[in-house]
Amino acid sequence: MGIIPWGSRNARAFRDRQEAGAALAERLTAFARRDDVVVLALPRGGVPVGYEVAVALGVPLDVFTVRKLGVPGHPELAMGAIASGGVQVLNDEVLQWLRPSADVVEAVARAESTELDRRERLYRGGRTLAPIEGRTVILVDDGLATGSTMRAAVAAVRRLRAGRVIVAAPVGARDTCDAMRRVADDVVCVVSPEHFVAVGAWYLDFSETSDDEVRELLSMSTVGRV
Repeated sequence: MGIIPWGSRNARAFRDRQEAGAALAERLTAFARRDDVVVLALPRGGVPVGYEVAVALGVPLDVFTVRKLGVPGHPELAMGAIASGGVQVLNDEVLQWLRPSADVVEAVARAESTELDRRERLYRGGRTLAPIEGRTVILVDDGLATGSTMRAAVAAVRRLRAGRVIVAAPVGARDTCDAMRRVADDVVCVVSPEHFVAVGAWYLDFSETSDDEVRELLSMSTVGRV
C-alpha cells in the first residue's frame, strides 16, 4: 500500500501526498475508467492526492473549493465550513463548547468567503465546474480531522444533484470517518487510527501545497474533460 511504519507500534505514515494518493487510488479501483465518475479535490492539500487518484483511475479531476471557519485565536479548530454555492455547515459541538457570538461566526464566514472567491477565480480562470449532475463524485482531501470542510463539500455537491457521493482520504480520525458514512454514500479511508492527533502527523512530508502547484496539477490533469 506504500505506507511506511512510523512512530509507535500501531502508527503508519505516508511519505507525502503523492504516495498517499497512490495508496488511496488502490482502494478506489472499482471506479476506474468509468464515464460517470469525476474526482473533486479540496484545495489546497487535497489536490496532489486527488491528482494521483484521478490519473490512476483514468477519470476527470476538478477542484472544489471549501474553506474552514476557524475559531478566532485557534484557527486550526473548525467551528464550521463554507463551500462553493453558498453552502455553510456548522460544527455544533465546537459552537456549544466555545459559544462564539453570531457576529463572530458571521465575521469569520465573511472573511473566508472572500478567500473562497479568490481561489475560485485563481484556480478556474473563468472555467466552469466539471459536470456533476447524475454522476458519481469522489470528494478527496489529504485527511479528515473534524470533517467540517468535507461535510460542507458533501452538502454542496448534493445540491448540484450528484448521483452518488464518495468521501475519500488517505487518513481520517476513526470517529470522523464513521460519521461521514451518515452523509455520504460511501467513505474510503486508507488509515483510520483511533488516536488521530492531526492530519500532518500521518505524513513524513506535510509541506504546504501552493496555489501554483494546484494550478499546475489541474493543467496537467483531465480537468474539465467528460
